Amino acid sequence: MALKCDLCGKGPHYGNVVSHANNTRRRRWNPNLKRVRAVVSGVHKQIRVCTACIRLGRVTKAA
Repeated sequence: MALKCDLCGKGPHYGNVVSHANNTRRRRWNPNLKRVRAVVSGVHKQIRVCTACIRLGRVTKAA
């Protein structure tokens, strides 16, 4: 199960955490995904959508 938004494809970003002493370690920033019951091509489905897509109105929620 990949951490990807089903609508926009947003996934995790990778980078370094840098401390004050310039020690670095790798970390991963995951997208904020929610499971939403939505209407996809006329069918009610549960999809994983990032909160940015929910706020922008890209999801039509099933009643």
